[in-house]
Amino acid sequence: MRLLVDMNLPPSLARFLSKNGFECFHWSEIGAGDESDAAVFSWAASHEAAVVTHDMGFSAMLAATRGRGPSVVQVRVQDVLSGRFREAPLHALRSFGEQLEAGAIVVVEPARSRVRLLPLTR
Repeated sequence: MRLLVDMNLPPSLARFLSKNGFECFHWSEIGAGDESDAAVFSWAASHEAAVVTHDMGFSAMLAATRGRGPSVVQVRVQDVLSGRFREAPLHALRSFGEQLEAGAIVVVEPARSRVRLLPLTR
């Protein structure tokens, strides 16, 4: 699975996910730090990558357009700089890989993760 880690998450997350078997890029390797969410979203869609982000904007874009992709992994963890936080998204990616490949939004919280398949109809 190909992943694009948004600028609001540290590059160390992209390196960690790469070391754990995912083809992963951090936006800082691809584009400018002040690029719009729409540009990031467009790159992810054209490269068949799921967006890993701390931003709720990507999920809102999918909901508003009833889009089928790209998939979004929304990390809702406060301390994104701690080494421990990386385990939650890794576990979610491993647990929901099939759904993410098909098109989904995965919300990752410290104690649990949940998935909604795309397109969002409600």
